[in-house]
Amino acid sequence: MKKLVINKWFHISILLSLLIAAVFFSGSENELRKRFQYFIFDSYNQLYQREPSGEVVVVDLDENSLRQIGQWPWPRDIMAKLIENLDSMGAKAVAFDIVFAEEDRTSPASVVKRLPDEEEFSQAKEIISQLPDNDIIFSQTIEESGNVVTGFTSAKPNETRRVPQQPVSPTFLLKNKNEFIDHSYQAFGVATNLPIFSGVSAGNGHFMVEPETDGIIRQVPLFSSFNPPQFSSQSKTLYPLLSLEALRVSINPKARMIIKEKKNQKALDLKYEIIIGEHAIPLDVSSKFWVHYRTIGKKEYVPAHLILSNEKQSDIEARIKDKIVFVGTSAEGLRDIRSTPLDQFVAGVEVHVNIVEQILQGRFLKRPDFINGMEAIIIGITGLAIIFLAPFIHLLWLGFFTFFTILCMFAGSWIGYVHYGILLDPVYPSAIFFLLFISSALLSYMRSEFDRRQVKTAFGHYISPVFMEELAKNPDKLKLGGEVKELSVMFTDIRGFTKISESLEPEELVQLMNDFLTPMSDLVMQSRGTIDKYMGDAMMAFWNAPLDDEHHARQACLTALKMNEALLPVNSMITERAKKAGVTPKLLSAGIGINTGLCSVGNMGSKQRFAYSALGDTVNLASRLEGQTKTYGVDILVGEDTQKQVPELAFMELDIIQVVGREQPVRIYTLLGDADLAKEKKFRQWQAAHNGMLAAYRAADFGCAAQDCKEAAMLAEGQLKTYYDLYQKRIIKYTKTPPPEDWDGVFVAKSK
Repeated sequence: MKKLVINKWFHISILLSLLIAAVFFSGSENELRKRFQYFIFDSYNQLYQREPSGEVVVVDLDENSLRQIGQWPWPRDIMAKLIENLDSMGAKAVAFDIVFAEEDRTSPASVVKRLPDEEEFSQAKEIISQLPDNDIIFSQTIEESGNVVTGFTSAKPNETRRVPQQPVSPTFLLKNKNEFIDHSYQAFGVATNLPIFSGVSAGNGHFMVEPETDGIIRQVPLFSSFNPPQFSSQSKTLYPLLSLEALRVSINPKARMIIKEKKNQKALDLKYEIIIGEHAIPLDVSSKFWVHYRTIGKKEYVPAHLILSNEKQSDIEARIKDKIVFVGTSAEGLRDIRSTPLDQFVAGVEVHVNIVEQILQGRFLKRPDFINGMEAIIIGITGLAIIFLAPFIHLLWLGFFTFFTILCMFAGSWIGYVHYGILLDPVYPSAIFFLLFISSALLSYMRSEFDRRQVKTAFGHYISPVFMEELAKNPDKLKLGGEVKELSVMFTDIRGFTKISESLEPEELVQLMNDFLTPMSDLVMQSRGTIDKYMGDAMMAFWNAPLDDEHHARQACLTALKMNEALLPVNSMITERAKKAGVTPKLLSAGIGINTGLCSVGNMGSKQRFAYSALGDTVNLASRLEGQTKTYGVDILVGEDTQKQVPELAFMELDIIQVVGREQPVRIYTLLGDADLAKEKKFRQWQAAHNGMLAAYRAADFGCAAQDCKEAAMLAEGQLKTYYDLYQKRIIKYTKTPPPEDWDGVFVAKSK
């Protein structure tokens, strides 16, 4: 079996299987793949935007216009004036990105209905009734201008009141018209204008869009079919996009747009095209249009109140003359805000502006049907090259080849986008190339490592597996010598080991040691620590060598917290054994000392035999701290230098102590929990009382220290009982026999 796993041809067969699967799924519409595609296409759009055409203008119902004219909807006589002014300024076409679905509530007839039915209002009713109806004024203005395009949008089917009117129907030059209609966007409900408006307009188009799953509008349906059940007598009709109708009317209100199949198709051509005047728009079977956006600044908008102004404004007229005008809104309260690849919040009317400009400029984005096949061929050819080159060239050269291929893929995609408007996906093929390279590298590594595995396994029994890996990377380390480096050092041993060992047989003692040291060792290695040595019932470990670890102090502290937890299942097992033997169980608990500082670390010993170890004052102090855990009745004692590196953990300062063999005193802490415990209110209250006790004690204010000691012990709820008893004895002693005046609160330890 092992020979099969490392066989070269077996590896090639695995890579070929991956490649075949990748080619097979190259045309997948998987959501994740589409998201990566869209990310790339959006990035291209952001990097390469179109230039303005200068032929399209937005008349904006902006916040300022709403403040000056009044809240929306405006009376229809005002909208009529807007059309009249735009017409007089020379607009080629005026397209409303707005639906006028209901009668004007400010019309005279509507006002009369709301007046009280009392005699004093009769004269006012008669006068108002004689005024012209706002909707009729608006309708007449639309008809007289001859260049107004109305629009409709989607709605719930049960809210659909009428079928959209179509002033000029498209002309179909297709072999199968129904196929084209069936593949177009299907609207199940619409909100349309009043017939008196759309019936006299020069054009009527939809402005229904389908954002992608991320809410961004990238493709817009140029046509929408509509045939709801409540209008079953109505034949299925195809309606153009508002943008297309605006362009058609700007050329000739009586002109028809022609939908036909593309003749003499080339590789990059789509199946259909729309002819509007001199403009030919490529179209696929779904009739969706990829929008190539540009940023439209606020300076390109003309506020509606300026159009309605009675003042002569030559600069405004110059901006309107011979332009296609879209009337829309950027006011947030009117909820016509969309997301595009360039901006998360833009006025919906900008989508129409971009579409019309693209058509006028002849700048289209396409993803023809053959693109999926082309991507599959690229994946297949390049993938085969990677697979069959792998056994014969160095891994570094294979990496260069793969990287160069990926670079070419992205460069080709970018060139296709900029120069030909082709949307070629570079992400999926590049991901497959990288996957094949990584898989090939891993399989090659398996083959090269197989011959060395037995040697590594043998040596792994004698030295640390981590150090074994370090030696494999750098064999020069297999010699005497070391370096000075900051380490976090830990000592741990079994509490009361001597008494426990006296009552055990040699076999039981060995088993007990294994039960203790195994979980302790596992925790050290899991946290990237190095086990230095075992000394009877004790163990020494350190962090930050041979592997660098900037969080070595934190790793050591968190490992210490886990050690006594790891002994719970061990003690359960010991209890079970003792129960079966009918004896009292000898439960295990550990005393742990941790210190951080500079150490000499490296291969120590003789030329004949040496071991990777650490020496120095930091190591000695860690050992002394472990010994003092019994004095203070805590599981973990930590030096000040360690505590400073991880102050966020739940530390409690215990004392300033001068240990045996060291003149310089050190501030010591016990570690009670992680950062979550340190944030708890009860712990902070306890810590404050505890620190107050230490401050009073060191200031020789023993009366206050005694009171604070009682408060801290109460807040501790049974924790650190031995410690608080110790301090109460010290306080009583110094109360009876005060310390000398130069006393600094340092405790001098008499034992290790």
